[in-house]
Amino acid sequence: MAAPDFVAVGHVTLDRFGGERRLGGAALYAAITAHRLGLSAGLLTSHGPDFPLEALPPAIEVVTIPADATTVFEHRVGDGPRRMRVTSTAAPLLGADVPEDWRDAPIVLLAPVLGEVHEDLDAVFAGGAVAVAAQGWMRGLAPDGSVGVLPWRPSPGALARLQAVFCSVEDVAGQVETVVEWFQQVPVGAVTAGAQGAFLFVNGERYVVRPRPTREVDETGAGDVFAAAFMVEYHLHGDPWQAAAAATCAASLAVEGAGVTRIPDRAALESALAAYAP
Repeated sequence: MAAPDFVAVGHVTLDRFGGERRLGGAALYAAITAHRLGLSAGLLTSHGPDFPLEALPPAIEVVTIPADATTVFEHRVGDGPRRMRVTSTAAPLLGADVPEDWRDAPIVLLAPVLGEVHEDLDAVFAGGAVAVAAQGWMRGLAPDGSVGVLPWRPSPGALARLQAVFCSVEDVAGQVETVVEWFQQVPVGAVTAGAQGAFLFVNGERYVVRPRPTREVDETGAGDVFAAAFMVEYHLHGDPWQAAAAATCAASLAVEGAGVTRIPDRAALESALAAYAP
């Protein structure tokens, strides 16, 4: 069987906002983005029996590593900085968990939420472009389960195997010099900055990506949509600036609704791009 066009690796989650529960996880947002942009998508994940797999688009191929529990994030509701607490976690994801026929997937996004993706898993995917949404390696847990910033120190040679690295300004707090060093070692990368746009790095050189005006309803998953849309467009056209424009438009459309509801399809993205282009 042929590999999916796009493979995302990371935990699916249950996100609690007060009394509301939503499906989440960086890999979930990424896989849905690729699917809606017209690619076949696969998702390697782990979750407990309480996760409603039937709520995912049936066209997305899901490989699940069984776990006793699903990773659950409790989100602080109200004004002020985003705060989260983790109450349970699923199983780690290792190289041996990757199906043989997925290992030559053209596009792969490693998208942990809390360090669950083994860092060397990128070496398993020898046939395509592998990127990292690094947020989940830049998080740690306090004893009470609250989420804080954790320095990520890639193993020697890990960055050299990657096509791209993505993170947010929130993730890099206190690590700016280290992050800039990462972008000297990968062909492309981006630091997303919400309503301020993003910073694109091409062969170590920094460029500003202007934002697309939007009406934000829910910022959750915006960076993951950005990363997935960037990799899809970069694979199709090979132009990092065009990919960054598409990623910016995709993320700005996604935040106009709650959860995954407004992740754009191809037609919506092309329409936004036409209006965004200079």
